[in-house]
Order: sequence, then structure tokens, then C-alpha cells
Amino acid sequence: MTVRIQPSILSADFVNMQRDVESIVSADAVHVDVMDNHFVPNLTFGLEMVTRVQAVSPIPLDVHLMITDVDRWAPDYAESGAFSVTFHAEATAEPVALARRLRAIGARAGLALKPGTALEQYLELLPEFDQLLIMTVEPGFGGQSFMDGMLPKIATARSAIGAGGLDVWLQVDGGITSDTITRAAEAGADTFVAGSSVFGAPDAAAAISSLRAAAAEIHRH
Repeated sequence: MTVRIQPSILSADFVNMQRDVESIVSADAVHVDVMDNHFVPNLTFGLEMVTRVQAVSPIPLDVHLMITDVDRWAPDYAESGAFSVTFHAEATAEPVALARRLRAIGARAGLALKPGTALEQYLELLPEFDQLLIMTVEPGFGGQSFMDGMLPKIATARSAIGAGGLDVWLQVDGGITSDTITRAAEAGADTFVAGSSVFGAPDAAAAISSLRAAAAEIHRH
């Protein structure tokens, strides 16, 4: 199972964004948290900022839309060149139609679930997606603690992906550290969003390497 580390620029220095993005060149993607102060109680980046980061980033962008009206806006992020666009199940009434539209544009389509959203009703939709994001904190703020109560949800998702023989990345976002990444990996996650544990470290590249090695060791066993 391939381990992917995707640092979240929510924890980067906004004044020195290009410098910080270039410091994580050893990561698999840049995770970009788009928040609108409606779907979640915080405001971060918009389409113009994401487009600028896209222009300077040496690695692909994994855009996570924590916004309302994703049916209107998600395709624009795919058109900007984002490698992957993930939207919340709670923000759309037509997740499959939106996923197909994103894929048609050329982006990978991801589905995100808040901690309180049941997974089971979305399992049959997994073949329509390239990535499933299980939130391991309440979306809206960086620096929160990992919610161990989400581990059974991750395990259920992994079982469904395996049973269906699906090529769906299983991503976790929230509170990922060198300690919690092992628990998430044991449950079956293969794609890990890490914010402060990368950008708050003295050496971002070393932090990425450490996180990758910790998860890979779990998957080897």
C-alpha cells in the first residue's frame, strides 16, 4: 500500500507561501484547505489564491473544499489545474454528478465526510470517486487533536475499498502526528494530511520523511 503525505498549507506562513510550498517538495501533494466562513466557521483561501499557489508549486495540489455551493465552485478549482478536488458530502445533493464533472475536466474527485456523518450511505458511491476523506477532526480549524473515535470509520472504509477492488485513496485529515499516523495507518488510511507537524517542525522535509516512514512501517506489517 502506497503511503502519501500531503502537508496542509493552512499551517504555512501565508506571507511566505511560495517558500513554504517549496520546502515540502518531498511530499506527494500540497493540501489546500478552502474555507468560506459558511460551511465552516473560518475563512482561508479562494480560487485566485489557489490558482497562484498552483502556478508556483513544484508538486500537485490536493484541494479540499470546505464550502457551501460546491456544485457551483468545485469545477472551477478543477479547471485551475488542481490534481485533486475534494468536496464535502454534506454540501451537495448530487455527489456523483459533481464527481463525474470533476473527472471529465481532468481532476481526481474526492468525497469528504465530517466526523458526525455516517459512512454507510456513501459506500455504494465509492466507485465514482478517486479519494475518500475521513475527517479526524471537526473541519474548520488547524491544530486540533486527532479523534480516535474515527478509527472504526476508517477501517470500515478500507474494508469496503478492498472488497470492491477499488482504486480509491483513503485520506485522513486532522491531528496527524508521528504518533497518530500509526493508528490511522493501522485502520487502513494510506493518504495523510499533516499541517503543524510538518510546517511547525524545524525541518519540513525531515518531518515528511518521518511521517512517511512511520506509516509505511505499519503497512509493511
